[in-house]
Amino acid sequence: MKNSTRFILLTTFLNFLGFTIIIPVIPFLVQQFSSAANVAFNVGMITSSYALCQFLAAPGLGMLSDRFGRRPILLISLAGSVVGYIIFGIGGSLWMLFLGRIIDGLTGGNISTIYAYIADVTEPKDRGKIYGLAGAAGGIGFMVGPAIGGLAANISLSAPLFIAAGVTFLNIIWGYFALPESLKPKDRINELKLSHLNPFGQLKVIFSIKLLQTLFLVTFLFFVAATALQSNASLYMKDILQWGPGQVGFILFIVGVIDIVAQGYLTGKLLPIFGETKLAIIGLILNGLGFLLFGSVAFFPSALLMYISTIVFVLGDGLFEPAISGMIANSVEPKMQGRIQGASQGIQSVARIIGPLYAAWLYGYSAGLPYLTSAIIIAVCLLVVGFSLSTIAKHKFHA
Repeated sequence: MKNSTRFILLTTFLNFLGFTIIIPVIPFLVQQFSSAANVAFNVGMITSSYALCQFLAAPGLGMLSDRFGRRPILLISLAGSVVGYIIFGIGGSLWMLFLGRIIDGLTGGNISTIYAYIADVTEPKDRGKIYGLAGAAGGIGFMVGPAIGGLAANISLSAPLFIAAGVTFLNIIWGYFALPESLKPKDRINELKLSHLNPFGQLKVIFSIKLLQTLFLVTFLFFVAATALQSNASLYMKDILQWGPGQVGFILFIVGVIDIVAQGYLTGKLLPIFGETKLAIIGLILNGLGFLLFGSVAFFPSALLMYISTIVFVLGDGLFEPAISGMIANSVEPKMQGRIQGASQGIQSVARIIGPLYAAWLYGYSAGLPYLTSAIIIAVCLLVVGFSLSTIAKHKFHA
């Protein structure tokens, strides 16, 4: 493995560590400035505001990375996260919580830039595996972060936010001195216009490629379902099982463990056997089953059932994401990697706007309804992939 790849995996770990530290405390921070009846709605709105800003900014940041390189965009994105965490931690009002997430969202191009970086420094046949390792690195961060957040919440609800800001700032310092640029001058775009930063214009270009129409539709639906669970999971556990920050943090620790196993180990073993398309299908099947089990906890409250459903869901997620990411990256030439990863981030951001809002709406009718509905969405994803197998087989993939 190249030194640059090792570094980007470490950066992914620190990135997820900083982000997931705050997850156990978000509903408890919001409820300080919101009535009990509106906590779920405001949590969903805060999550969606971040996603909306990321949608507006991510495709443009991807284009900028195609022009100026991955390194400066990655460092700027991390700096925005530091500012966002600090403002969120200071809090004091609901609008301050929104402001913190908006700032982080507008500069939130780090994941798409990381994925473009990986595509720059790896061969097409190895991308799915490296995306899996990146997911595993994120899984370790996802495992450690919530545990730290749950413990730090005993000091104060704001402590996890300030820890996240500190960790991310150290990541910036490390990256400034150690991260080499991955995009060669010959592979950069030569012209950059203001119109190129328009997210809708970039998506129009990307969707001119037929295969990407299918891959992005599946990605969009998948993340609508996934973010419906993620946005309300802490509140769901609090309401149904009466869990506090420590217990929520512990189950997120379990999420990290399963993610490491699925993306860091199983993906590398299964990709050569099944290939990216079949592995994506297997991941979707497991993911849909996980949603069904997760939603059933509302009707059969059980800590054991919550653990089982979470494990199945994350296992499916851990197989699907590296597989679909490899297919997306291999669909275009090197000078389009920033744009395609920015577009992917933008598509996911739209999903993160819709998912939390529809989950918050359905949650008002029945706590388990958002997750049972998400199982149906995953079934639609499977149908789309099934009807598109001939298109996938005919596509010429790029080195």
